[in-house]
Amino acid sequence: MTGPDPSSLIHDLLASDAPFALIARDDSTVEVLTGTVVDVELLADIPLVDADGTPREVLALVPYRQVRERGFVCHDDGAPLRCLVIEERMPLPRAEVMASLPSTPVALEAAGFDIDDEAYADIVRRVIADEIGRGEGANFVIRRDFVAGVDADPRVAALTWFRALLEHEKGAYWTFAIVTPGHVAVGASPEAHVSARDGIVTMNPISGTFRHPQGGATAETLAEFLRSTKETEELFMVVDEELKMMSAVCSDGGRITGPHLKEMSRLTHTEYMLRGRSTLDPRDILRETMFAPTVTGSPMQNACTVIARHETTPRGYYSGVAALFTPNGATEGPTHDLDAPILIRTAYLVDGRLRVPVGATLVRHSDPYGEVGETHGKAAGVLGAIGAIPRDAAPAAAPDADPDAPVAPRRPLAEDPAIAELLASRNERLAPFWLNPQDPDDSGPFAGRTALVVDAEDRFTTMLAHQLRHLGLDARIVHWSAAADADVDAADLVVAGPGPGDPRDGDSARIAAMHRVVARRRSRRAPLLAVCLSHQILADQLGLGLAPLPQPHQGLQKSVDVFGEPASIGFYNTFTARMPAVVPDGVEIAADPETGDVYALRGDHVSSVQGHLESILSRDGMRTLERLISAAL
Repeated sequence: MTGPDPSSLIHDLLASDAPFALIARDDSTVEVLTGTVVDVELLADIPLVDADGTPREVLALVPYRQVRERGFVCHDDGAPLRCLVIEERMPLPRAEVMASLPSTPVALEAAGFDIDDEAYADIVRRVIADEIGRGEGANFVIRRDFVAGVDADPRVAALTWFRALLEHEKGAYWTFAIVTPGHVAVGASPEAHVSARDGIVTMNPISGTFRHPQGGATAETLAEFLRSTKETEELFMVVDEELKMMSAVCSDGGRITGPHLKEMSRLTHTEYMLRGRSTLDPRDILRETMFAPTVTGSPMQNACTVIARHETTPRGYYSGVAALFTPNGATEGPTHDLDAPILIRTAYLVDGRLRVPVGATLVRHSDPYGEVGETHGKAAGVLGAIGAIPRDAAPAAAPDADPDAPVAPRRPLAEDPAIAELLASRNERLAPFWLNPQDPDDSGPFAGRTALVVDAEDRFTTMLAHQLRHLGLDARIVHWSAAADADVDAADLVVAGPGPGDPRDGDSARIAAMHRVVARRRSRRAPLLAVCLSHQILADQLGLGLAPLPQPHQGLQKSVDVFGEPASIGFYNTFTARMPAVVPDGVEIAADPETGDVYALRGDHVSSVQGHLESILSRDGMRTLERLISAAL
């Protein structure tokens, strides 16, 4: 490097073979990072200190295959956990950097999706029928790739695309170009996955995608999108999934703020912000939050299994993160801050092949061709910006407009009163518990008692445990495979948790284990609360019939009667227990008077609920949870 002059610096980057990264995180600065590359196996191996123990800054590209650290399945392509150990950081004026970057368009050859539209629509149908329809989860993100040949120098292509994204894409959280040996990643990610600074962890779930009509978005066209039940519930489901992660890494669980709009060049998204306090090492925070449900699905573990069934090729870095670890000077607690956007809206260039992976979030009422269109819109956001496809034209001026009059900047759509009202109205449906600060309450109604939460592979249990602590219980979580009889017997209260799958599946070791937990507590007349899947297992043991619902209730909010008290509760179930002709002795049943769907049970030291009282969709969740625990105790 010859110095901080942008023109000379860009010339040197193009002329050398050294790795580098350019990152724009605001409207005025581009950070130029240079250093050495180290590939490591585990997140814990990210080299945050040198041989002398001195903290150092690291930019890590975390591939999707890293989910193996959490025991989840994936197509393993061997993509490295690549670390750029930063030796020099140079913040430069954005305008000067842009002026120095190459601008000649990079030609693409044989461009198109690797999976055609009809084949992708068929995948959507199969996921809805075979996965969501069988209780495997609430939503899943299945990707396809836009691919093309590129006959250009990779460094020239990277810097050309970076300039184009800076110029033509707006609203990105990070715009970046990361060039390492044999690999180029250039993108404009709209979404921060997780950040940690001064003990505050922030997550930014974004979901719901409004594709701008030709000529640009208007308040009227956006309002129609915001009224969509499908788009609204899609966002709520990913917020629930990220709150599971927040509750795992934050002592105070996490508080929701929003919703907000994320306005970009071709797309507008809806988003929330989640914040909580944590003292964990940022690498541990990253591990516990791998990866965002907005690009995988929920519940997370089963989403990875579903992805492996329906995606035939590895993901590479798509849906992973770019994680920047920066020393913060702390002498106690975490020594690094973390800033980690999701690797979406990103173009990859390897061995002369461009790949732009995109995915759609598939839910119970997805339209296959609508999801096809969503993948086109997301790919166009990157491809249009870099000039690979025609860019949208600016909105036409009114016929009587003065052509010489200065053009006023367009007001953000979020400032339109009707749009602001539509956004704010969404929170009327949500649980106040998660909209306000929360802390464990040593004086809660169940103070001094212990609770064991048995996790059946749905991390809603982390949110449940947080609520139990708020009610005064000393709660801990144990995986179903590690729920020893002695631990199950010792707890004052056992909470048998939710999970994916068919409760009638006699071949599932997980469901068999949950049957044993429920039966063991019942046989000892020991307090038990069973939730969702475990509620169905309890119902089965009581002799109630189980059946699939005509339409899955994944992410559905319902007002139901729970033993004489109305409650607004969120449901994530595909199967249900049905009201029997003869009610078992000593059991009370709360059920739908028309369908017979059983919403709750209570009896001898036992309570259960089909819905998720911990969900943001459960406005009356805490009140109902306290009532059911009181009945069990």
